[in-house]
Amino acid sequence: MRSSITSEFIRFVLVGLINTAVYYGVYTILVYAGLFYIAAHFGGFITAFIISYFLNCHFVYGVRPTLLKFLKFPLTQVINMGMQTLLLYVLVDQLGWNEIIAPLPVLIITVPITYGITRWVLKDKEG
Repeated sequence: MRSSITSEFIRFVLVGLINTAVYYGVYTILVYAGLFYIAAHFGGFITAFIISYFLNCHFVYGVRPTLLKFLKFPLTQVINMGMQTLLLYVLVDQLGWNEIIAPLPVLIITVPITYGITRWVLKDKEG
């Protein structure tokens, strides 16, 4: 069982790296296109979120994507999004960090919480 969880977490991290690249790519493009950094953050988050759902279902947890799970998935991400947005705001507006660099530590901080929430939602009653 421990090996299974470890393997699952490694796949989750790999998917997270893909999601991070997608998020950061969309975020950076939108910021350079002139969008306010918080709006760019939402654009990147939503794009990566949709991709994340399907990669997590198929690659990480080996579960069938369903409409119910897809509808539950964003509800659990409210905590994640709230934490990311608050941390991004604090780093950029309160601490003066560069808006291009600031999302990186934010994502590192929120990954373990996201793993727990995602696992709970997608594996609910399936194993």
